[in-house]
Amino acid sequence: MANERDSVLHSWCVQAAWQAPTVVGGRGAYLELEDGRRILDMSSLAECSNLGHQHPAVVAAIREQAQQLCFVTSAWGAQPRAELAEALLEKAGFDGGRVFFTLAGADANENAVKFARQAGGKPRGHIVTRDRSYHGASYACMALSGDARTRSQVDPEAFGVLHVPPPDTYRCPFGSEDAQACGEHAVAAVAQAIDHHGASSVAAVLMEPNAGTNGIVAPDNYWPGLRKLTRERGVYLIADEVMSGFGRCGEWFAWQRHGDAGKPDLMTLAKGLTGAHLPLGAVVLSAPVAARLQHEMLYTGLTYCGHPLSCAAGLAALRAYEDEDLIARSRTLGGWMLAELRALQAHHPVIGDVRGGHGLFAVVELVENRDTRAPLAPWPQTPPALSALVDAAMAQGVSFASRGNLLLLAPPLVIENHALADALSLLDRLLAHFFPAVA
Repeated sequence: MANERDSVLHSWCVQAAWQAPTVVGGRGAYLELEDGRRILDMSSLAECSNLGHQHPAVVAAIREQAQQLCFVTSAWGAQPRAELAEALLEKAGFDGGRVFFTLAGADANENAVKFARQAGGKPRGHIVTRDRSYHGASYACMALSGDARTRSQVDPEAFGVLHVPPPDTYRCPFGSEDAQACGEHAVAAVAQAIDHHGASSVAAVLMEPNAGTNGIVAPDNYWPGLRKLTRERGVYLIADEVMSGFGRCGEWFAWQRHGDAGKPDLMTLAKGLTGAHLPLGAVVLSAPVAARLQHEMLYTGLTYCGHPLSCAAGLAALRAYEDEDLIARSRTLGGWMLAELRALQAHHPVIGDVRGGHGLFAVVELVENRDTRAPLAPWPQTPPALSALVDAAMAQGVSFASRGNLLLLAPPLVIENHALADALSLLDRLLAHFFPAVA
């Protein structure tokens, strides 16, 4: 079998250091490797395989669509595209809205910004985002992101982006030790940015409602506060649900935890939209935003936007989430996982904080000293002991994801209870082994 080490450029890594195994198949929460091993996937790969691997219903839908119609551009209609758009609008409660399909989350965020600027009549309007955020790796999305790894590659001001401090309740940038107060300060920072530049020159606020690989989970008052202030100032609110959607945080979309008080003007989707079986992203627009674009030319779109195969996969994915009650399962199992992780925290002083748990997503932050919250390594560096822990887990058949000082647990929503319990037991043993000085 061909080895891609010498022929492929791989993303987010040093090429000379890349030496990942080859995946030849998968089933449920497990990946099957070329050497015959089965690996339990505790991160849904890139937090996207929410339905697990090779979900039978999605694979069947792709096969059936391929036999009927593989491709037609969005200049022509396609039945799976229409059905998927209607289903997404129904799940979001965006009656009278519209859906624009993209290839992935990055171009969904770029197009959401385009739509917000055009619909608001602010073609060069500022976009407010936050530090410690991630919205994609294109140049525009690097500008939107508050990501230290790519900061030197792009000038946010050139893209009209304003960054504000994040609602990081563990290390509150406003000096507050109270989660709700930190959330209030973070909302006030957004309001201050808008007011400083003038609401007439700010097109939108773009934020992740919950989970993100940045490891920050905002307090409950943050998102409703953003909704209230943006509505008062006539600025659109865009929810980046690329990672947090489709059950990852216990709801179809994370903002729904707050009901209508959290409903955004636009939201962006990808990852779990097809359960990662095929590439697909989307921008879902509320009725008022869609109405403002109804009689205007949209100068945007790529050849494969709304690809029929991908839309068929997305429609099958939505049905699978619903038929298997996976949104509720994520909420229940995620609560159990959070409790188990907090039990580990009681036994391992290296665990400074455990957060998340609204669905099958949790962040475990490791520290040098729990009292001072001193990190094991400066963000976004990963401490060697954590890298060694992840490697040891892989050798024992479990794939954990890490970033900086964080372990990010986001298993497929179909993971079996005993498999999740076994993975957490392994994590318990590995923490004791690799952090004995503080365990």
